[in-house]
Amino acid sequence: MPDVAAFDFDGTLTNGGSVFDFLAAVAGRRSVLSATLALAPRLAHAALVGGTAADATKQLLFERVLAGVDAERLQRVATAFAEEHLAGNLRADVRDRLDWHRGRGDTVVIVSASPEAYVAVAGDRLAADAVIATRLEVGADGRMTGRYEGANCRGEEKLRRLRQWIDGSGTDPGKVWAYGNSRGDLRMLEAADIGVNVGRLGPIGRLRTFPGLERTRPGAHRR
Repeated sequence: MPDVAAFDFDGTLTNGGSVFDFLAAVAGRRSVLSATLALAPRLAHAALVGGTAADATKQLLFERVLAGVDAERLQRVATAFAEEHLAGNLRADVRDRLDWHRGRGDTVVIVSASPEAYVAVAGDRLAADAVIATRLEVGADGRMTGRYEGANCRGEEKLRRLRQWIDGSGTDPGKVWAYGNSRGDLRMLEAADIGVNVGRLGPIGRLRTFPGLERTRPGAHRR
């Protein structure tokens, strides 16, 4: 039976983050800079402690930058942004692993804390079977509220939604592979049959106890 391969997006399939650049594409760099400066102490604290503080601060940033933006315009920007971001930032080594999974018939899922508006477009371009990402709320007036629809898709929420998707899809995987690069991916990698650390920090990073791509190369694990 096919395996399930779950890939984080930022820093895993792509180099670096994408959220600030996406916000700038929607609202302009001046707006993002202003919001970032206003939230600087909170952002610094969130980067240090992570968890619910990071989730709440990220939503505050979204509210400052995205509230009132027309939802249809945001999606148009998101589509163009996804294509440009992939063109300039896709990691060839991780893309090769994704293609390997697809080639042997595995189910490929992208699981990301970044907004679904553009991660879903990226997932379509990469021929992923599904995308699980942070949903942004649209108000009754067709404009963004800046709030999450549900929860920020990181940490425990990543794992919960991946399990929910597997259960709801009728998929009965042989094994679950998970690829990540940061502490936001830790729970997903811990729960997987094969967790893979693709972080640039390697043996000194938060995911250092997990093997890298080289140690899980095709052929090392067979059905």
